[in-house]
Amino acid sequence: MSKDMGLTAEGLKALRDRFDQTFPEDADARKLLVCAPGRSEIAGNHTDHEGGQVIACAVDRYVTGIFCTREDDQAHVQSAGYDPVTLDLSVLDPQPEEENTTAALVRGLVAGFVAAGYGKAGSLGFDCVIQSQVPAGSGLSSSAAFELQIAQALNALWADGSLDAITLAQMSQAAERDFFGKPCGLMDQASVSVGGLAHMNFHEAEARVQKLDADFGQMGYALVLTAVGADHAANTDDYAAVPSEMQAVARELGASRLSDVTEEDLFDHVVELRQKLGDRPVLRALHYFREERFVGERAKALNEGDIRRFLVLTRASGASSAMYLQNVSVGGAQTQPAMVALALSEELLRGRGASRIHGGGFGGTIQAFVPLDQAESYCQRMNAFLGADAAHVYSVDHEGARAEWL
Repeated sequence: MSKDMGLTAEGLKALRDRFDQTFPEDADARKLLVCAPGRSEIAGNHTDHEGGQVIACAVDRYVTGIFCTREDDQAHVQSAGYDPVTLDLSVLDPQPEEENTTAALVRGLVAGFVAAGYGKAGSLGFDCVIQSQVPAGSGLSSSAAFELQIAQALNALWADGSLDAITLAQMSQAAERDFFGKPCGLMDQASVSVGGLAHMNFHEAEARVQKLDADFGQMGYALVLTAVGADHAANTDDYAAVPSEMQAVARELGASRLSDVTEEDLFDHVVELRQKLGDRPVLRALHYFREERFVGERAKALNEGDIRRFLVLTRASGASSAMYLQNVSVGGAQTQPAMVALALSEELLRGRGASRIHGGGFGGTIQAFVPLDQAESYCQRMNAFLGADAAHVYSVDHEGARAEWL
């Protein structure tokens, strides 16, 4: 392989053999290898959908697949561990019965490419086999990795690889929002698509992306993500309420997103907002402005190699998510997996690193920056608390979603 595609030589052979066994009729067809990494949100908890800033990185866990075109409008998607999916792509409107399914994401992406002038009716179909190291509900954004794998495949198959990373991310976001039925910002898709460690600003329609020249390992810390033992997919309604409530505040202030109002606007209308919307939307809006400051300051700290300042700000961000954003605990329920995981992490670190909720929150994963000399023991203890393989050290993937012809 000309570049790292997330597979060993043995793994590639096994995937090719699986493709040939699944689609023997495609034995002589030209085949495309595609991979897309998972992602870790480093800073900017629930700011992207409000036109705010984030820092995120692609990580070294991959969704990988082999694709080839068909001379009809049938798509056959064989994902390891899942039921096969077959779609008729002569219909490119959202299908209500497909909400929250793989079929919706595939149909949405094909619709996006066709709307952009790519693909030809009568030959929109493709065959693919897919495998994933990014488990669903893991907090690594398996959905964005899947979307960007399909997007990069269609980019190579139909557009000769001409579409840039942000365009592919936007098409993937639209598929998840308009076909899958999940309101989402652009952070997950942009991070998976662009790769590396990047500071992103979503205030303008064209997201501004700046790669950061920082290495956590060289600064003495490991990036550790720990699965908390609960799939955050069970809290889709809780997740959806966060942007909904933030945007309700923005609308009361004459805008559609919080990035289009000022913190002073919010302060000036706190009394009326609380009376009309209640306290939680106001708290979440306060978190947005607080977290916006933290993102900019953390980007500056990373650029300057000031890991101590970065950790202080990360702890403050985690506290803001818990207290103001309120996406750590689950509505006063007896089961509080993310909160328990954070409490355990804080006790193990004792101020030597930093912990925070990761991604959407409520379930999924927590994130910790752990001193290198403590990383192994930290993972062992978290695994003892939360289950084997709960905690892992991750490295940054610098390329993002990519494709190459076999």
